[in-house]
Amino acid sequence: MCGIAAIFAYGLDTRLVDPMELIRIRDAMARRGPDGSGAWMADYGRAVLGHRRLSIIDPTESGAQPMATEDGAAVIVFNGEIYNYRALRAELEQRGVRFRSGSDTEVVLELYRHHGPAMLERLRGMFALAIWDDREKGLLIARDGLGIKPLYIADDGQTIRLASQVKALVAGGRVDTGPDPAGHAGFFLWGHVPEPYTLYRGIQAFKPGTWLWQGMDGDRRQGTFFDLGAELRAPRLLPPGLDLKSALEDSVEHHLVADVPVGVFLSAGLDSSTLAAMAARRTGGRLLSVTLAFAEFEGTDQDEAPLAERAAHQFGTDHATTRIPAGDFAEQRDRILADMDQPTIDGVNVWFVARAAAARGLKVALSGLGGDELFAGYDNFTDIPRMVRWLGPFGAVPALGRGVRRLSAGLVRPPKLAGVLEYGTTLPDAYLLRRGLFMPWELGEVMDPDMARVGLERLDPRLRLAETVAGLDDQRIAISALEMQFYMRNQLLRDADWAGMAHSVEIRVPLVDTELLRAVLALRAAGRAPGKRDMALAADPPLPQSILNRPKTGFSVPVAQWLGETSLRGWAKRVHAAAWGQL
Repeated sequence: MCGIAAIFAYGLDTRLVDPMELIRIRDAMARRGPDGSGAWMADYGRAVLGHRRLSIIDPTESGAQPMATEDGAAVIVFNGEIYNYRALRAELEQRGVRFRSGSDTEVVLELYRHHGPAMLERLRGMFALAIWDDREKGLLIARDGLGIKPLYIADDGQTIRLASQVKALVAGGRVDTGPDPAGHAGFFLWGHVPEPYTLYRGIQAFKPGTWLWQGMDGDRRQGTFFDLGAELRAPRLLPPGLDLKSALEDSVEHHLVADVPVGVFLSAGLDSSTLAAMAARRTGGRLLSVTLAFAEFEGTDQDEAPLAERAAHQFGTDHATTRIPAGDFAEQRDRILADMDQPTIDGVNVWFVARAAAARGLKVALSGLGGDELFAGYDNFTDIPRMVRWLGPFGAVPALGRGVRRLSAGLVRPPKLAGVLEYGTTLPDAYLLRRGLFMPWELGEVMDPDMARVGLERLDPRLRLAETVAGLDDQRIAISALEMQFYMRNQLLRDADWAGMAHSVEIRVPLVDTELLRAVLALRAAGRAPGKRDMALAADPPLPQSILNRPKTGFSVPVAQWLGETSLRGWAKRVHAAAWGQL
């Protein structure tokens, strides 16, 4: 896990790159990579690459970046981990490639030399990368298929700038930082800034599963190597002998690949407990586990510490519980807000558990993130179809729902209730009603009304949601598509990245894995759709019955209590004010 940066002046009339701009961008990400830093410049001053390093695989100097091939024909900066790099390395060695390091970065670089952008579909892991090709005089940019690792790009038609953080690009001082109405409206609508937007007009998120080639000669090409929507719509055939347990164990085993100790964030939930059980068995009792608990919940059903400690004892992990008092949040609030790369109403729990992991000396930790999206664990998987079933007939008279909403908006509580007849009649609209923070008709009350109007026009959330589920007749798959491509990608994964990197901790997500996804989809297509309990029953050693049979509660964080707020809406206003007030 690292921070990458690049600037490429590809326009014929553009000026040469300012190397100090790259240094400002790179060093704004110091906590992403406290173990080292590097920079490289093309000899004609049109391209520069920068890197901050968190050493996980091959922590020696031979794994440092930017990394060049022996002949200097290609140079890479890479953020993430490739879990199948050993198999790919062995294949390249059989073709005569000689490696100078033990890093996965060099494997990616050599794969590019042999296969070009086609190599991207063979990478299993999380990554964002930029490769300068000195022979072709151009830059290749790519991001992993599920959007685990962030990558942001600013392209003014003459110069491409990219980095692992929005704030890093802003720190460079050369991007358009005017407000993007879609980014601001999107934050208040969802509680996070939806991709591809950011708060800034000149910066966008790079699309997951895609690559971009920009040549100095003006040649620009783009491609897709992983399409989540296509995978959901056309699942692959089930390989002979594949079952859920083997698919889960395979993912966990791959996510344990590292040259430093790997720990696990252990709650009392099924996801993290399943991962902890499987990881503990594979690490031979050397697994460190960390549980986060809150003083406000001690002695209540919301306190996960006792059950997590019981699981840790059963799995034989080296366990620690960190209990957070309210005063700790008050002391750290300003730092948490500063650490957010983009505003979000979530991630506070991850920030604290990552801090606890770092205090134990961990640089890598597994998280159960993604289990609810993959195995239909959220209430949304039952509540949204029920809502649509009850309210669907009202969709035949759209004017009725709009009229009821306009008459009752501002009079009913919660405010979402006003839109039930308008938004509760189709699956994508009902999803917006459930996941939305402020509803579309409320945005003009929490931000500039003109900006809200323009932002909503660009976001067009109802259309985007409808397009996401188009052609997905299975409601469970449709809701998975929405949860993965909106909530998981834009909030959960992004929060895991910034909150972990705030403490130089790499958070790995074995349940957000392309091969596991394909296996689960294949099982479902074969009539063996696995749920959360099936996942938990695959654990070996088995989960404690107290966890296996525990009703789903979700992981609660008492942010509202800490702030004296009645809901997350008040927290959202503070977060947005802090984010936008930093310029």
